[in-house]
Amino acid sequence: MAVTFEVIHKDIAGRVGKLKAGDKMMKTPGLLPVVNPHLQIIPPAEMKKMGVEGIITNAYIFSKSKEFREQAEIRGLHDVLGFDGLIMTDSGSFQMSVYGSVDITNEQTLAFQKQIGSNIWVPLDIPTHPDTEREEVIRQMEITFDRMKEAKEIFGDDAPISGPVQGAVFGDLREEAGRRVSEMGFTYCPVGAVVPLMEAYRYRELVDVIIDAKKGLAPGACVHLFGAGHPSMFALAVACGCDIFDSAAYALYAKEGRYITPSGTLKLDEMSELPCACPVCRSHTVEELKKSPDKQKLLAYHNLAVTMAEISRVRAAVQEGTLFELVDERCRSHPRLYDGYRRLLERIDEVAKFDRASKRRFFYRGNESCLRPEVANYHKMIPRITLGPEVLVSAGGPKPSRFEEVLDFKPPFGPVPYELAETFPAGQAEIPPTWDEYMVEFGIRGLKALLETNPETKVTISTTQKWEAAFREAFPDAEVIV
Repeated sequence: MAVTFEVIHKDIAGRVGKLKAGDKMMKTPGLLPVVNPHLQIIPPAEMKKMGVEGIITNAYIFSKSKEFREQAEIRGLHDVLGFDGLIMTDSGSFQMSVYGSVDITNEQTLAFQKQIGSNIWVPLDIPTHPDTEREEVIRQMEITFDRMKEAKEIFGDDAPISGPVQGAVFGDLREEAGRRVSEMGFTYCPVGAVVPLMEAYRYRELVDVIIDAKKGLAPGACVHLFGAGHPSMFALAVACGCDIFDSAAYALYAKEGRYITPSGTLKLDEMSELPCACPVCRSHTVEELKKSPDKQKLLAYHNLAVTMAEISRVRAAVQEGTLFELVDERCRSHPRLYDGYRRLLERIDEVAKFDRASKRRFFYRGNESCLRPEVANYHKMIPRITLGPEVLVSAGGPKPSRFEEVLDFKPPFGPVPYELAETFPAGQAEIPPTWDEYMVEFGIRGLKALLETNPETKVTISTTQKWEAAFREAFPDAEVIV
């Protein structure tokens, strides 16, 4: 019954992997759509046909349901919901965050989750609001730790119990929580109480919460970002290290007449076209969808289809080594997401240790590309190259034939010796033919790093009039020709 997690591909801190809970398996990054037994807009069996490999439902709702409790106890969750994939159950903590308390104990909810055949159980953790005072955060964390210990003691180390990571917005507390959860032996680790951050578009703080939790967690832990389900933020969250998402957004948004896209949400009543290739959008005009008696159900199908497609797109980007490009593209859809992206880049040194050494490509997409770890790593590596007595650095200017050794200048990396012309990252970098000041500044850093370890080399820099002053200022001892 134990939960295991196998990492197959990596990019930034994102992983493509296999999550196994008993005899159930799902690919990661993955989405667990929320299923309420009383409000099944899309039956779980239909979700399976759409590519859903796992779902999440609420054990507390089942335990309080006159209609479903006995059925779940006798037949099991999978039979009642008509879903043969992985099923995770929440303990009642969501209701606690909304109503303040629940009339169930930690042992009772875990025993019930076991009885109904849940594949991953959640203890009755305290979902601490991000704006809670530090002293109260610590007190609630200790209650959560005690309940996780109790779960292990009662049900054993092999029980498929998750270890929630709390700590509000205090980085040191999130890190400590992650460390203690891993020390207790939990493999499946949800980062909890982040919905208020997402609802308020506080993506900068969300990035901090994820990175701080990851610092404490064991590298092999499967990280679930509780309550995150909008496709616009999947790429950013995966880049920070998240593996699993869950959300009822596909259904809740449909109820409100909202149409999900990979870059945001639209109001159906204000739309003139359906810009999507899903079956719903290709079989209806926007006016037909607005007037349909099944509008809510059709919108839910569309919303889930778009969400699942983005999960697949993120998985593909991780495998291809192009996650940075996808993060950059998605995060430019909203200023607050863009702020979260900038925060990731500010803390990139803490994330870069998880990154892969070689990738398919490097696309220059503006100033943010200069802050990618590939650029910093290249600058650290380039001083290992030994230069001859005389070298030409070709930075857009002419290439006189008298030079035997010529280095191409390729910002933001800087000098590219012949030996590295086909290697990642500089060899696979696509940059615009028109340079900007920021990328040239970073390229000059790389050239300085190389020349500092080759002080005896006579350097000539061939460039254009536009960049002549920049090179003369950076390299006063070099000959600059235009």
